[in-house]
Amino acid sequence: MRCPFCSHEASQVKDSRPTEDGASIRRRRQCEDCGARFTTFERVQLRELTIVKSGQRREPFDRMKVERSVAIACRKRPVAPERIEKLVSSIQRQLETSGESEMPSSRIGEMVMDGLRALDPVAYIRFASVYKDFREAKDFEDFAGLVGEAAQE
Repeated sequence: MRCPFCSHEASQVKDSRPTEDGASIRRRRQCEDCGARFTTFERVQLRELTIVKSGQRREPFDRMKVERSVAIACRKRPVAPERIEKLVSSIQRQLETSGESEMPSSRIGEMVMDGLRALDPVAYIRFASVYKDFREAKDFEDFAGLVGEAAQE
């Protein structure tokens, strides 16, 4: 682990404990070169997951992409950052425990949509507008109508 202050390669772990959600480990480290202390968060990766994009292009799963997309959809909404983190962790766990080594990106999009539907209706529609590639106002109206009908059921 590189020191963020002097970029020295070696550091010593001073304290290690699980985070509140249990999804990662918080480690307090001290650089052996400059003596600076810093914190790292480490996640257990159950398996290497490859995402199959449209056009059959493949790339490694990137949790930060999912986190960024959800955060953008929830921007300026009354959604606590902890709830976003919990949703992203849940999606990642589902992917890692699915038993699949490759997953279509469309499946991840559907998982995000399902999570946002329960989290915040406006964030859900925002994400859907990009994911489903809305081209005109009528697309929003039609989708919002479907959301409203589903909420009444």
